[in-house]
Amino acid sequence: MIRVEGLGKRYSLRHLREQRYVALRDVLVEKATGLFRRDGKARSQKSDVRGQSMGNSGASSSELQATSPSREDFWALRHINFEVRQGEVVGIIGRNGAGKSTLLKILSRITDPTEGRVTLRGRVASLLEVGTGFHPELTGRENIYLNGAILGMSRAEIRKKFDEIVAFAETEKFLDTPVKRYSSGMYVRLAFAVAAHLEPEILVVDEVLAVGDVAFQKKCLGKMQEVSQQEGRTILFVSHNLHAVQRLCSKAIFLAQGKAEYFGGVAHAIDLYCNRAGYGIESIPTPSRDLLEQAYVTAFAVETNDGSAPAVIPVGEYWQARVQFVIARSMDRFVIGLGVVANDGTPIQTAWSTPMQLQPGSYEAVFAQSDVVLAAGSYDLLVGLSDHGQSIQQIRAGRLDVSAENAKGSYELTSGAGMVLNSMKIDVARIKNETARPALETGAH
Repeated sequence: MIRVEGLGKRYSLRHLREQRYVALRDVLVEKATGLFRRDGKARSQKSDVRGQSMGNSGASSSELQATSPSREDFWALRHINFEVRQGEVVGIIGRNGAGKSTLLKILSRITDPTEGRVTLRGRVASLLEVGTGFHPELTGRENIYLNGAILGMSRAEIRKKFDEIVAFAETEKFLDTPVKRYSSGMYVRLAFAVAAHLEPEILVVDEVLAVGDVAFQKKCLGKMQEVSQQEGRTILFVSHNLHAVQRLCSKAIFLAQGKAEYFGGVAHAIDLYCNRAGYGIESIPTPSRDLLEQAYVTAFAVETNDGSAPAVIPVGEYWQARVQFVIARSMDRFVIGLGVVANDGTPIQTAWSTPMQLQPGSYEAVFAQSDVVLAAGSYDLLVGLSDHGQSIQQIRAGRLDVSAENAKGSYELTSGAGMVLNSMKIDVARIKNETARPALETGAH
């Protein structure tokens, strides 16, 4: 449905070179002084002063400082290549300024590429900004027909979908109100409803869903799943909500500085994005003066059962976190905890020690788990110290990288199974009393 080959978009940036600043007060004083001099000499001196001011400082009395333009080529996108097949939902992730919106604008034919080629097979519906394609003076009803016409739908086709659009957008009471009086949330609800229900072959959705409330976001994600899985529509979805990307998308593109760093599995793309965004391992910080008087972490390591520190740990393998810390004063209800956190900051699990009485000295705590029950991916490990329920220190001490290769146990490793794999005890046995089966088949309880 979409083929992108060698795509690039270049912008020409104009810079203003600022020189030495000249205050307006200085310019006025120069001019006032010249009025008391003889005409010829005054004119000459004024010309010299003005020329000197303009030559050295580059400032005029109105602009206050001189500027000389220079141009620079900026590539918002460069060497982008990928293909999207029918029915696929592809997430596009990356930091602000990575080129996500530029890519969508090119795919939506809003702007032309500088180089490369884009091939689209089918009608494209775009939802890039709040109120995209809406005329503020027209009513909601009129804008539905206007958007449908822009997408190439006939009046009969729009009329057929009209009631579904209005019901989905929940704007019945404001249908005949000019959309300029709509809130941003109402704008998005109506715009998404039109784009999703007028049956485009390709649906392009930017971060605009973040404007809607939680209930509407859930409804939109459900609708996109429906049109992709049941109707075979192709969707490009840009969002900083990594949960939504992981739930909705089958593939993902990770953009960084205008280049496609990765195109493939969603989990790996999210890991790359989070690692590049600075979610990685933090070194153990130097304790502050306050911590030196209480307690602080000195070392951290992730190990297997033989004490080695591998780069990755297979699913189902034994693992442990070793934490060394210092107690600077006597504590009678000291607690140390370890938290496992997903790349996007979602807490996965936490383990706390029982309250302990500790005297000043160096200590070591080992958090052990018989098998990794986390799905393949990268997780941050947080260590927290507290006394009498008051937090003393909390740091991001390390990272746990889990691999599906050489997995142990009978874990289900299919994608989309969640972050925590099934470690429950499951017993399956044949029912001895076969007479119970007809009652189950008829729906009796």
